[in-house]
Amino acid sequence: MYWVFKGTVLTVLRIWYRPKIEGSRDLPAGPVIVASNHLSFSDTFFLGAVVPRRLTFLAKSSYFNTPGIKGWLMARFFRGLGQVPIDRSGGSASGVALTAGEQVLLRGDVLGIYPEGTRSPDARLYRGRTGVARLALATGAPVVPVAMIGTERIQPPGTVMPRMAPLSIRIGEPLHFPRYEGQHEDPAVLRAVTDEIMRELQRLSGQEYVDSYSPGPVKRGAVARAG
Repeated sequence: MYWVFKGTVLTVLRIWYRPKIEGSRDLPAGPVIVASNHLSFSDTFFLGAVVPRRLTFLAKSSYFNTPGIKGWLMARFFRGLGQVPIDRSGGSASGVALTAGEQVLLRGDVLGIYPEGTRSPDARLYRGRTGVARLALATGAPVVPVAMIGTERIQPPGTVMPRMAPLSIRIGEPLHFPRYEGQHEDPAVLRAVTDEIMRELQRLSGQEYVDSYSPGPVKRGAVARAG
């Protein structure tokens, strides 16, 4: 189902929006982590449209366990695309999700992850969670930072139908962390690696950085009132 969806819907999406690609789309061979900023629900689809290799994302668990017919269809869709549910409640639940992501990398595949954990409510870049560092150090997979620019205008939080707006995707050079080999359980090391990844995402995206975790997407009107 992934390649059918990529060859039809994602190809049409790429042709229609004609994203400006900066950097090489040719990912390294073997296991790779694609780490992106997160501005819109559409980020996953645009990334899948431009990355040549199969891209498996850690997707939030609510996409898989929403009740009703809509939830059933959504779960079938994401499972058909081979996406992996991740529980954001922390503790052992998040550990299980990271183990699933590790299995993707140990197969030699490409794993997509949003270090912020959720979409930005105001187009700023928020503090990264350390799961991306844990996966990189545990598997030795390089991290390819990718900056999405403009997707928050294509599909703002709270909207269903995408709009037309300019889109740029900047792909950075792979980041390697051999100096931290065997230290994937050290909290200080995990934070240092995560912060290095986030600095590169900030450099690529040009976003303002916020040194706190993202509260998640809210409607634009609520953001304006809060400001």
